[in-house]
Amino acid sequence: MKRLLLLLSVILFSIILCSSASAIDTGKNLSTGTITGQLKVKGKGPMTGGMVFFFKEDSGPPPSATKYWRVPTHSFNIDKDGKFEAILPEGKYYMGASQKFSGERLGPPKDGDYFFISSDDKGNPRLHEVSQFKSLEMGVVEEAAPFNSETLVIVGGTSIEGRIVDAKGKGVKGMLVFAFPTPTMFGRPMFVSERTNKDGKYLLRVASGGTYYLRTRANYGGGPPTADQIMGVYAKGQALTIKTGELKKGIDITVSTMGVPE
Repeated sequence: MKRLLLLLSVILFSIILCSSASAIDTGKNLSTGTITGQLKVKGKGPMTGGMVFFFKEDSGPPPSATKYWRVPTHSFNIDKDGKFEAILPEGKYYMGASQKFSGERLGPPKDGDYFFISSDDKGNPRLHEVSQFKSLEMGVVEEAAPFNSETLVIVGGTSIEGRIVDAKGKGVKGMLVFAFPTPTMFGRPMFVSERTNKDGKYLLRVASGGTYYLRTRANYGGGPPTADQIMGVYAKGQALTIKTGELKKGIDITVSTMGVPE
């Protein structure tokens, strides 16, 4: 029974993550507006085939290009000319975009990927307001540039560090670690790590201290898990508490198929 309940929670988590890459069904939600525009890389032309993503103001802290990786509230495809159309519920949103050369659609950028967070003149994330039945035309936004991991803030940030391992203690490469604000780990996670290295090591940056619940899987979304996919949760779903400015080490997670730890 415990295995079944955990599997059901993983499937629900997968479905919710997939929904972040889908446009809203305006036939079911009439309180929507539209943001359109064309995104370009500085000096290089359109962000061809990337993703534009939005973070609702009240869904968590503003996104950051250097301190942590937020999971977006909504994301949409960018076409071959760099153009996009985002249909969003009413509200205020932060916006960013990426064009990843690994073939992935979502997740933290890697060195060389084109990336930006829409910012004001002071470098702070800019809010864009969506109003019912209205369209916000942003025109040409030429802010993207190649991402450089050397700009990431490590010292002084709030981070969780550990390894993703299999039942034999061997590190698992290519896993993502997600931080949830609630123990059910339902709904959209708040933060995500970069992929684990060959030794299974990960670094998960969060905006501030607090209580988090950790889950790991290889896919950012991708639908319900298959029998051969490996997943896991930290300490059988127990909370992890961290202080602002702390680097908490040794937070290992053991994985097995269907997300059930050994």
